[in-house]
Amino acid sequence: MSDLNDPRVLFAAERTLLAWNRTTLGLIAFGFVVERAGLLLKIIAPAHTSPVSDVTTFWLGLAFMAIGVFAAVFSSRQYLALLRTLNPAEIPQGYKPRWGLFVNGVVALLGVILMVMLYAGRA
Repeated sequence: MSDLNDPRVLFAAERTLLAWNRTTLGLIAFGFVVERAGLLLKIIAPAHTSPVSDVTTFWLGLAFMAIGVFAAVFSSRQYLALLRTLNPAEIPQGYKPRWGLFVNGVVALLGVILMVMLYAGRA
């Protein structure tokens, strides 16, 4: 339990959570771009692409997306653990510190849905 009785502790943790959220979004978006790179290569130069590159970009893209989803879930767990250590004096009255957890959860869920859709479209 924190003894600082300063709301800046909460705000610093929230900024860290939001930084992880941006990282998560970047990883998921980058994974999507990598996954679609195989399709783009096939359209641009169909004679020069091999099935290995198509399969490689697909799984590499899904791996980046999975890392992004993991980062969202893990950073949310870390933030929740920190919230449990704060005193009521460290949370401003009327402030809802769990909103960031909700946003991270939605991003993780949408990342999983995107991965499933890409995988299902592959079959």
